[in-house]
Amino acid sequence: MTIKRAKKTMDGNTAAAHISYAFTEVATIFPITPSSPMPECVDVWAANGRKNIFGKEVIVKEMESEGGAAGAMHGALGAGALTTTYSSSQGLLLMIPNLYKIAGERLPGVFHVAARTLATHALSIYGDHSDVMAVRQTGVAMMAANSVQEVMDLGAVAHLSAIKARIPFLQFFDGFRTSHEIQKIDVWDYKDLAPLVDYEAVKKFKNTSLNPERPKTMGTAQKNIFFQATEASNTIYAELPGIVEEYMNKINELIGTNYGLFNYYGDPEADRILIAMGSGCQAIRETIDELRKKGEKVGLVEVHLFRPFSKEHLLKVIPKTVKRIAVLDRTKEKGADGEPLYKDVITAFYDEENKPEIIGGRFGLGSKDTIPADIEAAFDNLKGEMKKDFTLAIHDDVTFKSLERTDLRIRHEGQSRCKFWGFGSDGTVGANKEAIKIIGDNTDMYVQAYFDYDSKKSGGLTVSHLRFGKEPILSTYLLDEADFISCSKQAYVFNYDLLAGLKDEGIFLLNTVWSKDELEDHLPGSMKRYLAKHKINFYIIDASHIAEEIGLGSRTNMIMQSAFFNLTKVIDTDDAMKYLKDSIVKAYGHKGEDIVAMNYKAVDMGASAYEKIEIPEAWLDAKNEDKKELDLPDFIKNIVKPMEEQKEDEIPVSAFKDIDNGAWETATTQYEKRGVALNVPEWQIDKCIQCNQCSFVCPHAVIRPFLVTEEEKAKAPAGFETKKAIGKGMDGYDFRIQISPLDCTGCGNCADVCPAPEKALLMKPFEVEVEKEKDNWIFAHEVVGYKEDVMDDSSVKGSQFKRPLLEFSGACAGCGETPYATVITQLFGDRMLIANASGCSSIWGASAPSVSYAKNCEGKGPSWANSLFEDNAEYGYGMKLATDSNKYLLEVYMKDFLDLKLDTPLNQAFEKWIENKDDVKGSKEATAEILNLKEETVVDKKGQDLIEKIYDLKDYLIKKSVWIFGGDGWSYDIGYGGVDHVLASGEDVNILVFDTEVYSNTGGQSSKATPLAAVAQFAASGKKVRKKDLGLMLSTYGYIYVAQVAMGANQNQCLKAMREAESYDGPSIIIAYAPCINHGIRMGMGKSQYREKQAVDAGYWHLWRYDPRLEDEGKNPFQLDSKEPTESFQEFIQGEVRYSSLKRSFPETADQLYEEAEKAAKARYNTYKRLAGK
Repeated sequence: MTIKRAKKTMDGNTAAAHISYAFTEVATIFPITPSSPMPECVDVWAANGRKNIFGKEVIVKEMESEGGAAGAMHGALGAGALTTTYSSSQGLLLMIPNLYKIAGERLPGVFHVAARTLATHALSIYGDHSDVMAVRQTGVAMMAANSVQEVMDLGAVAHLSAIKARIPFLQFFDGFRTSHEIQKIDVWDYKDLAPLVDYEAVKKFKNTSLNPERPKTMGTAQKNIFFQATEASNTIYAELPGIVEEYMNKINELIGTNYGLFNYYGDPEADRILIAMGSGCQAIRETIDELRKKGEKVGLVEVHLFRPFSKEHLLKVIPKTVKRIAVLDRTKEKGADGEPLYKDVITAFYDEENKPEIIGGRFGLGSKDTIPADIEAAFDNLKGEMKKDFTLAIHDDVTFKSLERTDLRIRHEGQSRCKFWGFGSDGTVGANKEAIKIIGDNTDMYVQAYFDYDSKKSGGLTVSHLRFGKEPILSTYLLDEADFISCSKQAYVFNYDLLAGLKDEGIFLLNTVWSKDELEDHLPGSMKRYLAKHKINFYIIDASHIAEEIGLGSRTNMIMQSAFFNLTKVIDTDDAMKYLKDSIVKAYGHKGEDIVAMNYKAVDMGASAYEKIEIPEAWLDAKNEDKKELDLPDFIKNIVKPMEEQKEDEIPVSAFKDIDNGAWETATTQYEKRGVALNVPEWQIDKCIQCNQCSFVCPHAVIRPFLVTEEEKAKAPAGFETKKAIGKGMDGYDFRIQISPLDCTGCGNCADVCPAPEKALLMKPFEVEVEKEKDNWIFAHEVVGYKEDVMDDSSVKGSQFKRPLLEFSGACAGCGETPYATVITQLFGDRMLIANASGCSSIWGASAPSVSYAKNCEGKGPSWANSLFEDNAEYGYGMKLATDSNKYLLEVYMKDFLDLKLDTPLNQAFEKWIENKDDVKGSKEATAEILNLKEETVVDKKGQDLIEKIYDLKDYLIKKSVWIFGGDGWSYDIGYGGVDHVLASGEDVNILVFDTEVYSNTGGQSSKATPLAAVAQFAASGKKVRKKDLGLMLSTYGYIYVAQVAMGANQNQCLKAMREAESYDGPSIIIAYAPCINHGIRMGMGKSQYREKQAVDAGYWHLWRYDPRLEDEGKNPFQLDSKEPTESFQEFIQGEVRYSSLKRSFPETADQLYEEAEKAAKARYNTYKRLAGK
């Protein structure tokens, strides 16, 4: 070893970004989970002037899609710039055509991939190797990094080898398990990397690039020479393993490592070995150490260079004593007789004498946790009669391929393990990232942090798993034992087995509003018994109210972190407080001094606000609560509930036997009853003016108006107060606003928008309201029901008497997107098909087990589906074509039947349907007549056959409403071509765009919807160009209905646009302004509706409608619904961190960008005025 590297605590994505930045001149990027943090880091570093080894900042350019990023990369490489990109999953698939081209043209680009599951029967954002295995045939060299440290070190090898060999490299590592795992690692200094570069190769690359000074031609069309030219590249691929090995050896000499194309670990005389690549290798190493203590002769071959696959290097590292090998693949190749790595190993041994027996197995698909007990099972399987083609960590009771877990549990002396249960967006994950960095960077301990969360992220469950100790940590799996557990959400004590694995005399910290004396009444019996039996040190803290009082809203993270450091004493408490405050300045300094000050206060208060609970001896015998056993459908009982309780591993393969295509029941969120709100609305009956605006804006559809008859009122539970309903047609009804407290997230928008002279909704403590209202909710929802025909749905008030068919989603509290979708389901949900682009709206819509789209009392409701991110418009268009096809087939059958001239009442019903098939009301009436005649038969055989065919297609009789939902990242960027084409088709489809002005679900990256001056990921120094005017562009077709709306600014205009769009016999698009947590709204998401009003009042967002039907009437089709701005544009944008942070980070350019942003908004409004003739 000749150099000593600094140690730093970071995750795999940051390690990849750091090493790639050194060798990169141009980065062409596009966001996708879980790889987005790589280009985000590169963008921030470039914006702040970091230099690469060539002495310049990296040029970073965001493209419209991954295909675009790969295309731009191809061009940049072709013209002589060392170029890098970053991707995962579906994004990598979009790069495949250019992977072939870049490899074929021998261009030295590098792709860094956080390997992730490909969407098949369902989408999964989690890790496995199915994406990288789908590109193994493209000609790119492929390097696997098995840990965060290897990402740093082998990333250098990938770049150096690409330059020397002029072959593109794809370095991959496991999505989430490595990309998001935080470890303390050795970090390369760029000055130590620079001498390793083959500068002659760089010079040759640049001097043979596309340049008119020395013209050449690339990409010709070839016929009979294509084969020969392809074979001409054989030599470099044969040489490539040697080049990679050479650079590995240079690295090894510098830093004292032993990296090889394949590395062997274990007994030098092993008789049984595993071969694997990726993060699982770390846990296998750990397991081997434990098994060798018992005398087992086992080992592991870790794969680093996967393509080209070097048989020579593989065979060299395998001990001659090996008799049996199990190859572990982290992918499934359906229909093949083995997975890719297994087939490579089989091929390598094909003509070898005395070859071992080789079998294959699968593990870790979709980030399935694989623990030492699974790995021991794989080794045990090699002992006797082997199960071939096996699986790990699941229970396969259908094809019986799974190996049963052993009882192996590995414990490391002196290692501390901490587990934190949090709620997406409460800051728990972010705080734990800081905590582990504080411990790692300020002590000599090794650290590891991993964050387990569902797809919902914000609004979902998060569990942070932290380990730290004196030895390197190889445990690439979730904690099964802990010394410390904290819980940030009180409701979780009823929902999860929080204390499982907490060791004797461990520490449990619970954030709760319950006082010490109230714990006896509230804690579940099972928790009391665990606390007592295991002598747990139990502490409570009311972090929620502390955060609220300080002004942090629901962000309890710093309070809980401060308590953690004070309780565990993992480092000196005074030092911990100092480091925490330093981290606050680093994390929140750009957001403003007030944010920093509030978080400082949180740290100070958290240090002493907890209270120790002396556990009564009586808790040893605490009784379980009497729980009413609910009669749940089998699907809910056998699949949904175990998933909700974090017991997915207990669900066998047979549970999915009949839904292996991914089909999922709708309306599953009604069974969740999460109870996550701190405060919920209380209806003030005497103040209510019955406007129903609260229901209209509710992001989670938890507050609803009900019309109650005298008969229903007589059966009502005590406390079910009503008042006389007012309005036309309301005679004989009473009125009630009913809240479902267990489904409420407590955002407060309902109370905020209430227009009553004295507020008719007040936010009150959840504990009080849930006891009062939970039975009232059941009665209102199940007994009173929805009187949908009493009032026309053309008004805001009338629309809200319809049952929302989107409810209780996992969206963030105060979400700006869901209210739009909810209203649309109230208007058209019983006949809707929805194609939903991947993104926030697909996750809050249908992230298993939570499907928030519901059914009405007739069992009808939106039929929802997600294909991909990029093809959503086309997917929805296909739905429209299918509904038309079946409708036309019905028409053919009915006309054939009518031609038979049979004497039957069906004739009139069929004629009526044919005449009204394209009219909603008419098709419904005709359908009712046809269904009423379903028992009707005719003697004529052909006629009877046609009747049966017609009734087989009865679900297509009513005119369908096809909707295409998605965000601005989809509609403005990656899916714009499809949006444009589908709308240009002239077909009767409807598009709803949730415009958050960023890629919300992937972490807030800039899109073409991001306005000038806004700070976002990939726009660290503020967006430099104007926002694309999608609506105006599409209005130029002249036959597309277009509307731009903001519900909080004008509810009536929003409702009118929805009804006009759907009624228009042609294509329509509604672009809806949707405040988002990524905006950093200073007044909080409880004011998201008010924020929409402010946006319009300040001239930041404009309301308008373009209705082609008006032109037919001789009127101007463009209607401007916004008035002249009355409020300050600058004051409005300073109310959001995405704008105000620019002044702190880049003060020299901020004011000019702010001025240009206002100028752009005024120019846009003036354009609208001209179009409206004003």
